[in-house]
Amino acid sequence: MDAVSSPVTVTRHGAVAVIGIDHPPVNALSTGVRQGLLDAVRVLDGDPQVAALVISGGAGRFIAGADIREMSLPPGPPLLPDVVAAIDGCAKPVVAALDGAALGGGCEIALACDLRLAGPKALVGLTETRLGLIPGAGGTQRLPRLTGVAEAIALVCEGRVLKARDALALGLVDAVEGDVLAAAIARAPATAKRRLSALPVPPGDKDAEAAAIARARKGAKGMPAIEEAIRVIRAAEAGDFAAGLAAERAAFLALRESAEAKALRHLFFAEREAGKVPGLEGVAARPVASVAVIGAGTMGAGIAVALADAGLAVTLVERDDEAAVAGLGRVRAVYERQVKSGRISAAQGAERLARVTPTADWGRLASVDLVIEAAFEDLAVKTDIFRRLDAIARPGAVLATNTSYLDLDAIAAATARPQDVVGLHFFAPANIMKLLEVVKAARTAPDVLATALALGKKMGKQAIVAGNCDGFIGNRIYALYRRHAEVLVEDGASPQDVDAALEAYGFAMGLFAVSDMSGLDIAYAMRKRRAATRDPGERYVDIADRLVEAGRLGRKTGAGWYAYDAAGNRAPDPLVTQVIEQARAAKGITPRSFTAEQIQRRLLAVMASEGAKVLAEGIALRASDIDLAFVNGYGFPRIKGGPMWAADQMGLAAVLKEVEAAHAAGGAGSNPAPRLVELAEKAGTFAPGQGA
Repeated sequence: MDAVSSPVTVTRHGAVAVIGIDHPPVNALSTGVRQGLLDAVRVLDGDPQVAALVISGGAGRFIAGADIREMSLPPGPPLLPDVVAAIDGCAKPVVAALDGAALGGGCEIALACDLRLAGPKALVGLTETRLGLIPGAGGTQRLPRLTGVAEAIALVCEGRVLKARDALALGLVDAVEGDVLAAAIARAPATAKRRLSALPVPPGDKDAEAAAIARARKGAKGMPAIEEAIRVIRAAEAGDFAAGLAAERAAFLALRESAEAKALRHLFFAEREAGKVPGLEGVAARPVASVAVIGAGTMGAGIAVALADAGLAVTLVERDDEAAVAGLGRVRAVYERQVKSGRISAAQGAERLARVTPTADWGRLASVDLVIEAAFEDLAVKTDIFRRLDAIARPGAVLATNTSYLDLDAIAAATARPQDVVGLHFFAPANIMKLLEVVKAARTAPDVLATALALGKKMGKQAIVAGNCDGFIGNRIYALYRRHAEVLVEDGASPQDVDAALEAYGFAMGLFAVSDMSGLDIAYAMRKRRAATRDPGERYVDIADRLVEAGRLGRKTGAGWYAYDAAGNRAPDPLVTQVIEQARAAKGITPRSFTAEQIQRRLLAVMASEGAKVLAEGIALRASDIDLAFVNGYGFPRIKGGPMWAADQMGLAAVLKEVEAAHAAGGAGSNPAPRLVELAEKAGTFAPGQGA
């Protein structure tokens, strides 16, 4: 082991050897870390002056898991199972000192040790299913020997991350210590060998096991890794550790090459890339300790909750005292539901609610660091608010709008400080949905953009930078996607045909069911606003307009594309069928049938083509940002990787052919993106490194 270049070092504390890992930022299990660990364990196992070993990741760390960058490469030695086997087979006691994240492969290394001590901030978990995999170095075999099969299935299939005290309660760690490294060094010499590989699986409750399996399958969402995890964890009950390891490894290697795992790795890297914005290198965010939200309706209240959850003081501003108090009531209702469901304690709910102050006094806006306008989606309303803000907000305050479609430059122009204006487009419900579109206007200052991104991170959002256009990234693409779904309906598909195809693809809800949930009047207002600028060559489907004009606004009125009972259950409605048939007859359309695959391919293709236009115009920085937007904001199935990644897998020549068919059916605005045409001709892809 080369002590100079290796990320793994050994220090002696009497007869205890501490194997230290220093591979920033999170001690990922790169080839160098694996080799260093293996070499250290082998050398120290044979050293007569060493009585015990401690594995430490340093202050605040342990090992956060695999080096995902190596996942797309052929497996190289030493393999993680070899490292884990060396630790397990060491004749001397090995203590794991977990002062930070012990996740995935890091958790498997800890499980191979004889004693696991955790610092108060340690995190423990086998999280591989989040990447479409299962543990591949004994995690599925050692864990059930500690927790039993039912708990192991729940932990692995949910990819659950446990805090130190929760891990202690389940037996994953043996103690929680303030100075975990000092405690590990002190306890190591007296630690007895306790190989989990030699222990039997404790007898379990078969009903609990069946319930854990049912929950795991319900949450699988088409993920093959879940079924494989269940199978190999249950194999541990047979008691043959070697056979269980072999079954686990075979399943891991097969899953590693699966389409689902590759899509999830793509999203993993996309998340890392999303925060890299040209021009923001070295730019510091403005400090934000207090925020105001203008508008306390459903969206404004949700934004206030998201901010309060992040520890910020929130001023909730409404037109009068009665509306402000009603807004606080909406915030309170969110926290009451969370307390009732057990997501937070009553004390936590009260603490967060106390951070929100309702008011009708706009003078309160003079002291806050950032203002988010969440008023009605109307340009005149929003520009009037920003004129008022310009006169009240302190110099240097960030002025943000939650607009989902409107021209950000026009809103910014209502102020004398357009450099301070940025878009913060939340998705409903704002306290739950992870996507946050950070929209850059023509004159948005770099530090304002940096502030918006920092705020998104503080709230736990997936922030995506978007340029200014009608609908930005997500709603612009979604509008075309919805339009072509309506074209399919007018041409012969039923709304339930389209929704069933999308749900079979992996969406939790189909497009028409989502429209009913959101309210048909929202898109109706947008279409009316755009009517004057609509290309006369565009095919316009007026079925949704007819439904709205008949008072069918969706679930809130008990009827939209579907009919709803008192419990909110949807069912096809003969009245909708009649409206559709009338619309077809008015245009002389003879309906034809579509298969689920035809529907899926058509809608995916038009999304990808519009995405290519968004890229070419600079509205999105990269194709992977579009994928993240749709996965986190529109229900696109994670295991498909997002629309741009999925289009690559479909093959861009096939995508182009489908877009040409969509253009023939849908008219203007559906023409293939020039970038799509170019890539299809070159057998290229949207994702770098995926094609020619």
